[in-house]
Amino acid sequence: MSVTQQGYAIVVHGGAGSPRDYDDGCERAVERAAQELAISADALDAAIAAVAVMEDDGRFNAGTGSVLCLDGATVEMDASIMDTKGRLGAVACVQGVKNPVLLARAVADTPHWMLAGDGANRFAAAIRHPVHTEISQRQRDAHAKVVKELAGALPAMPGIDPKAKAFLRFWNYQTPLELPENAACDTVGAVVRGPDGHFAVALSTGGSAPSLLGRVGDTPIIGSGFYAGPAGAVAATGIGEQIVRHLLARTVYGWIEDGMPLQQALERGVGLFDPAVPVGLIAVSKTEAGSFSNRDMPQARIIQQ
Repeated sequence: MSVTQQGYAIVVHGGAGSPRDYDDGCERAVERAAQELAISADALDAAIAAVAVMEDDGRFNAGTGSVLCLDGATVEMDASIMDTKGRLGAVACVQGVKNPVLLARAVADTPHWMLAGDGANRFAAAIRHPVHTEISQRQRDAHAKVVKELAGALPAMPGIDPKAKAFLRFWNYQTPLELPENAACDTVGAVVRGPDGHFAVALSTGGSAPSLLGRVGDTPIIGSGFYAGPAGAVAATGIGEQIVRHLLARTVYGWIEDGMPLQQALERGVGLFDPAVPVGLIAVSKTEAGSFSNRDMPQARIIQQ
């Protein structure tokens, strides 16, 4: 039975630095979220539905499109969910599962808020979460590009001195290192204000390339990549190693909570970073919805007053 719709807002993004050609994937995601709101009127269900669409798209660095780690064989994924009804869940460095955002939602029903690595995978197996181990040609081609570019002299990630040879020094794979300069840091995310006034956020990522095995960025870290509270919901995307230093999502949320116009808060948040660092934000508040990034960022929104 459908729920009568009141005002709501949905904003999604496909990652700072991803091409605007992917806007169509974001549009499908917001449409799916709106359909979910028409059924359940639940902001979290809608945010998760949007992210699941982008995980299944294959073009975004999340779910089936997640980047390969530097060994060319491993895929590690992070995801998170949060809403203002008390639901909070995240997974980090999970492998071989379909729709990590749904696994993060399942974690929210356990006594914990985050599961990582092998424990997250065992949890997935215990609840019979769907498996996904296929590596697409798109993923293989993207990895080949990273390996080729890593032969260059430019830093492998903004903020890392190219002379430091950080990846070489701390290499933790079982295969030899062949390094370059490229950063696949795009996350997918959704923020929703439901018709009942509750807020929710959901995120998913395949991590960054290049990165060490076991790397965790901002996506599953509460207050860094995501935050939802009584005044709204915020999702971040970009270089996680930089985002966590500012607790970006919670910082921007605080400005919104204090009464700063939403767009001003988003622009101020991105302005905390050196322009060389890709960063993007989306957010919804009680009366506003918006996005801002210092890079191209595929996005879409539906706002119903």
